[in-house]
Amino acid sequence: MTTLFKAVTYENGKGRFHLFPNLCKGCGLCIEKCPVDTIGWSKQLGVYGTPSVEPGHGKDCIACGICELVCPDCAIMIEKIKNK
Repeated sequence: MTTLFKAVTYENGKGRFHLFPNLCKGCGLCIEKCPVDTIGWSKQLGVYGTPSVEPGHGKDCIACGICELVCPDCAIMIEKIKNK
């Protein structure tokens, strides 16, 4: 059986923040490690019944990728936006 995970995409600052809500367990490691405090708790509950995360709470995302690296569930993917 094949399962598709759909991402919720947010674009701000220097990157696109792709969050896979069905993978996020709400551990908060990404919130703790974000150097610009852009990630915060969402008002929506994730698949595990815990709050999910979302960007846009602090400064614009700098697309450093730290949140993607520390997420134990691979629920975040950062895509850098090239300057035009």
